[in-house]
Amino acid sequence: MGMELKQSLKLSQQLVMTPQLQQAIKLLQLSRMELLEQVREELEQNPLLEQPDETLDGDGEEKAPGEASLEAENLEGPASDTLPQPDTAQEVKGDQENPGEIDWDAYLNSYQFNEPTTASNKGNVDSEDMPSFEANLVEKEDLAAHLMEQLGTLRLNDAERRVVALVLGNLNDDGYLKLEGVEGDPLIRLAAEADVDLGTAERALRKVQHLDPVGCGARDLQECLLIQVSMLKDPRAALLGTLIKRHMKLLESKNLPAAARELKLELSEVVEATKLLQKLDPRPGRNYTGEDAQYISPDVFVYKLNESGDYTVVLNDDGLSKLRISGAYRNALKQGSLVPGQTKEFVQEKMRSALWLIRSIHQRQRTIFKVTESIVKFQREFLDKGIAHLKPLILRDVADDIGMHESTVSRVTTNKYVHTPQGIFELKYFFNSSIGRTSGDDIASEAVKNHIKQLVGAEDAKNPYSDQKIVELLHGQGIEIARRTVAKYREVLGILPSSKRKQYF
Repeated sequence: MGMELKQSLKLSQQLVMTPQLQQAIKLLQLSRMELLEQVREELEQNPLLEQPDETLDGDGEEKAPGEASLEAENLEGPASDTLPQPDTAQEVKGDQENPGEIDWDAYLNSYQFNEPTTASNKGNVDSEDMPSFEANLVEKEDLAAHLMEQLGTLRLNDAERRVVALVLGNLNDDGYLKLEGVEGDPLIRLAAEADVDLGTAERALRKVQHLDPVGCGARDLQECLLIQVSMLKDPRAALLGTLIKRHMKLLESKNLPAAARELKLELSEVVEATKLLQKLDPRPGRNYTGEDAQYISPDVFVYKLNESGDYTVVLNDDGLSKLRISGAYRNALKQGSLVPGQTKEFVQEKMRSALWLIRSIHQRQRTIFKVTESIVKFQREFLDKGIAHLKPLILRDVADDIGMHESTVSRVTTNKYVHTPQGIFELKYFFNSSIGRTSGDDIASEAVKNHIKQLVGAEDAKNPYSDQKIVELLHGQGIEIARRTVAKYREVLGILPSSKRKQYF
């Protein structure tokens, strides 16, 4: 039987993820602080990238003709609205005599320097209206360092010092002594590591526990509260200590009548003792973290222009808009006078990399701008009146509105922040599922959460609302919601069930 050989031609289309395309996608999803860090690294590694001295007046600075920078908002030639296109005819032009080379001078001069189409911080918004850096800055002292400072006043022997060092190194953010993956008392492990007996380790730990803030180094909530109670000079402290030691579960569930029966005491006595709980801190280390200063620097600002409710979107270009190609290297390429040791191939590669970074950042900024403009269009009532007027919104609504893919909108709304008249929000905040209403439009789930928060905030603490009662109250406001959904939202908001919210005083 003979074999027949056939040839067939098949055409198929597929997206090739070039390193440049991957970089553009990565830049799109970076937070503002991560992007600034990436730019800083690129500036260190690529001699062709430069950021002019910030002390100079940018508007008065003279630029070489054709210099590529992020201020060039209008790029000639085709440009995608989602990601920059790497190999347009304009971007890379082959030299007739040397096909492998790029005519950088012609390319750089093809950039048109018109007024920006997407607003940077110029024109109608006064820089004084911008939130100050200090307003968003929160500095916190390291907990271990804070405790270590106080140890200088105590007499510790070498064995105790070894234990204390291990204790301070194993405190979590709340101030508790915790060892990952270790069951039982973590002090047993630390005592063995410090080569001391358990009694010595206990003595050293007690010294840490009585430093400020009192209770750090506790192994659980019960121990943490007992340490703090022992420091109180109040006649009710002894009874509260007994309640914490013997009836912690009843205290946690706020079942004070049962605790009174167990102790054969009047309910009023137990209530009086539990009032002291307000003086205790279940998380004594929370005001001290080892992290650097935390702050949010918005990527974009939304300002109200006038009383008729017109809004303007302003990009936060600070630190990005001046990024450009070094004129010195461009001239060196043009004149063929490169620095010794740097080949033309090296410089051309760095030029490609620098231009791609500029294009990618520009595209990222333009995408953030367009997405924010669309969000403003959908959420005008929120901007005017606040959270109760947040509308249901899905990624597809914005994607369809601005002609981008949903995945692009998703990337550009994660870890990006907008400063609005209602406060600073992550762009993702404006996307909410809808909850039905008996009349009119649906309401956003985030607005319903706010309603629940307000209802609980205004309830009688001695007779808190059950989840079913909250369902009925929301129904009275025209919001159709199931009890299990109320319970879910309550948990997300960190609100305890009604049995644990009940207060006796």
